[in-house]
Parts: sequence; C-alpha cells; structure tokens
Amino acid sequence: MCKFSEYTKQKLGNTIVYIARKKSNLSKTQLLILLYLMEERMALKYHIPFIGIPFEVWQIGPVAKDVFVDLSDSQYLLKKFVKTDFKDDGTFIEAIADFDDNEFSECEIEMMDEILAKYGNMTASDLVSETHKEGTLWYIGQQYVLDYWRHSINMNATIPTSKLTLQKK
Repeated sequence: MCKFSEYTKQKLGNTIVYIARKKSNLSKTQLLILLYLMEERMALKYHIPFIGIPFEVWQIGPVAKDVFVDLSDSQYLLKKFVKTDFKDDGTFIEAIADFDDNEFSECEIEMMDEILAKYGNMTASDLVSETHKEGTLWYIGQQYVLDYWRHSINMNATIPTSKLTLQKK
C-alpha cells in the first residue's frame, strides 16, 4: 500500500465525497473509474496530476489499488469521508463528511463537474466500456502490458512502473 501524505488523503477523501454527494447509488467500480477519468482529464488538459495517486492496469480498467483495498476492507484512508455498504453483490459508497473545497482550484472543481456531467449517469458496465475504447490511455497501457508479457520469457515478470508512462497517440 502506498503511504499518502495528509494533503493527498484530504484531497482524495474530499474528491470522493464530492462524487458521492453528486451521484446517488455510487458503486465502487463507478467511483474507481470516475477517479481515473478525473486524473486522466487533468493530465491531458492541464499536464498536471489531479490527486496524483497511482493507478494499475486491471481487466476492469484503471484501478487505484489503495482505494480499492480501502473500500473493500476495513477502511483506513477514507474512514473520515465515506462509508461502504455491501448490497446487491456490490459495494456502494456513501459520503459521511461534508465536502471541503480547500484543496481544490477553480479549474479542478470545473473539471470534476465536467466529468460527472459526461460520465456520472453511466452504469459501471458503461464506464468499463468507456475506458476500454481504443485510443484511451487505459487501452494503450493495457496493450503495452500484453505486449510486454507476450515477449517476456518469464511470464511472472513484473513491469517497472517507469515503463507504463503513457502518451496519448
């Protein structure tokens, strides 16, 4: 697990509170993909990270492993911000804190609103499909991982994070 600074924990927690307050019935998968889309948008539009948390290439799409683990188990990182409810074969997220905008710039709030307007009403399946589209950063990363493993003698080899720096074509 990554050790986040207090600033990163606050920004991550408040981002999730913002999303959960704007989107009812928020599943863990929806949240993870919306977080990724926000991070991707900041990188592509402003060339800077949004929260700066690491994402991994998983089958369902890009996943912030630390957030996934925290929301799947007893919460550590996010316990002051949200609670999880396990129902209907899924994990759903509910905000328990008020949104605090101290960590956010005007353009970051604008970007979060844009992402939620465009993707906020999509189902988890729709969001997974969205990140799997050819040409997306996740798709490019996934192709790199597959190529790496196809050409690696050791099928258990891990890929150095530096090799996963993605450039949109």
